[in-house]
Amino acid sequence: MNYRQVLLTGSLLLAATSLGQQPKVPSPADGYNVHVSAPHVVNGKVMGPFHHYCKVLSPDPVIVCLIYDSTDANANLTQVEYIIAKKLTRPGVSLQNWNTYWHDHQQEIATGRVQVHDLPPDKAKEVADLVATTDGIIFSFDFDGVLPTGHVTHPQSVGHKPMTATEYEKSRKEVTARAAK
Repeated sequence: MNYRQVLLTGSLLLAATSLGQQPKVPSPADGYNVHVSAPHVVNGKVMGPFHHYCKVLSPDPVIVCLIYDSTDANANLTQVEYIIAKKLTRPGVSLQNWNTYWHDHQQEIATGRVQVHDLPPDKAKEVADLVATTDGIIFSFDFDGVLPTGHVTHPQSVGHKPMTATEYEKSRKEVTARAAK
C-alpha cells in the first residue's frame, strides 16, 4: 500500500470512528431486517437459497428485499426484489410483462421452499401470509468473477407458472373486488 492509500484508509477509519460517536441519523438502508431465504431459477437453473433482507415501504404492501448469496457479513448484493401488492400489479402490469418478469408469492410460498428466519413461528406465518398477497419481480446483477458486468437478468421463483389471458383477467377482477371491500 502506498503512502496515499494509507492516508486515505486512515482517514476513512477515523471518519467511521468519529461518526460512530454521534447520534445515528436514519438512512434509507435502515430497516432491511426481515430475513427470508428461498431458491430462484437463474438463467434456467435452480440456485440458492438466496438470503433476502426485506423492508416494508408502504402498507399496500410494497416491500423491497436486498438479496445476497450467503449470510456472510461481506457478501455481495447480487439481487434486488420488489414485492408489490397484487391489487397494484394485476391492474398495472400487462399479461406478457407479468409472465416474463413477475411471479406470484402465494404460489411460491405454497411450494414450502420459502423460509422466514429469526422470528417466532406465529410472526413468521404473519409475514408469509402478507407476502402471499403480492407479486414479485427480481433484478439479478451478473458478475464476471468479482466485477459486476452491468448486465441484469430476471430470475423467477421455483415453480413459476405463466398465466393465460383468462386466468390473468380473472385474477385482476378478484384482486380489484377484494380491494374495493
